[in-house]
Amino acid sequence: MDPTASNNPMEVIPMIIVAVDVAKDKHDCFITNTDGEVLFDPFIITNSQSGFEDLFDKIRSVTDSLQNVKVGLEATGHYHLNLLGYLLDKGLHTCLINPLQTSLFRKSLSFRKTKTDTVDARAIARLLMSDQTLQPYSLTSYQNEELKSLTRYRADKVRERAKLKSSLSRLVVILFPELEKLVPTLHMATVYDLLTEFPGASLVASAHLTRLSHLFSDSSKGRYGKEKAIEVREAARHSIGAVFPAKSLELRHTIEHIRFLDAEINEIEAQIFALLDKDPPKMLAIPGMGPRMAAVIIAEVGDFKRFSSPDKLLAYAGLSPTTYQSGQLISTYAKMEKRGSRYLRYALFNATKYVCIWDPTFRAYLAKKRAEGKHYNVAISHAAKKLVRLIYHLETTGETYLSKVS
Repeated sequence: MDPTASNNPMEVIPMIIVAVDVAKDKHDCFITNTDGEVLFDPFIITNSQSGFEDLFDKIRSVTDSLQNVKVGLEATGHYHLNLLGYLLDKGLHTCLINPLQTSLFRKSLSFRKTKTDTVDARAIARLLMSDQTLQPYSLTSYQNEELKSLTRYRADKVRERAKLKSSLSRLVVILFPELEKLVPTLHMATVYDLLTEFPGASLVASAHLTRLSHLFSDSSKGRYGKEKAIEVREAARHSIGAVFPAKSLELRHTIEHIRFLDAEINEIEAQIFALLDKDPPKMLAIPGMGPRMAAVIIAEVGDFKRFSSPDKLLAYAGLSPTTYQSGQLISTYAKMEKRGSRYLRYALFNATKYVCIWDPTFRAYLAKKRAEGKHYNVAISHAAKKLVRLIYHLETTGETYLSKVS
């Protein structure tokens, strides 16, 4: 017999509330209803198929309609993803809750510094009942996790490559310091090919001119040739670079690793762009907004309509200013919260820099802020807020952005 069933058609049936505090190996659960009746005291399920089925069986035992169930679980690292996918497959309305939101809500309930998994599960249940703005996680949102995984994986690879590029620059300073002044950048195919075959000034100095000329011509696709080969070899013959075989070996391996990461990043980006092509975001019409940054923004935000206003999105991105006021003390300077997604914040700031170059409206806005005496980074942060409001409008209304001609 369903305890929530009623013979009176006018009687409001209480909503079943299922709260889950997520961890790596187990999850603490609590089932109650909106009348405050405890249907299942806090219990633990394992992070396994049998554990998930145990939770679902308990839910089915207290209601005949899954439409009358609201589940809430914390987005704890990546540990929630398997359970989230299971609950969505079962058709349950599931809300994904930021752990910070749970923490703040729990602290608002009591001055006591009590934190246990059981307390957290009960706090999640009360949050589900009190916060009407929490929206159920959709299958679309779950699929968006793939894009988020790809963009974050790409970010990790780019950071790894950046470290290797720094190592390469350090090694060139040791082995052939004059080379950097002879090329636009050390990080180009021509330089990588040169240093792979001749990893040091002494090796370049003894290289045959014909071989060097062919190497430069082939690697640069005709941009460089014999003239550049002569210039580089001459510099190598007068170089102060050390003859250091161990460092030369390290240099060759570093270039191999960079090129391997280049290939991995290209493969990741191909999958990212394929996902974007299925439903191109409206923000791509903004001049300067590239697909890489747009993908990160889409991945980190998900459904823009889950934010009731652009201010909520600004707060989520960690771009809203904090204000400190106590008694008669009011802080003069407002600082950025920086509590939101660092990936989203990074993408917004980088996108803003390019948008301010290519879009006349944003270029003028940045110039105006700079004319007011604001530091470049501060001016960019103002422009980033303006960009967030524009992106929010485009993605929630479906309108197409029309840039003003400068």
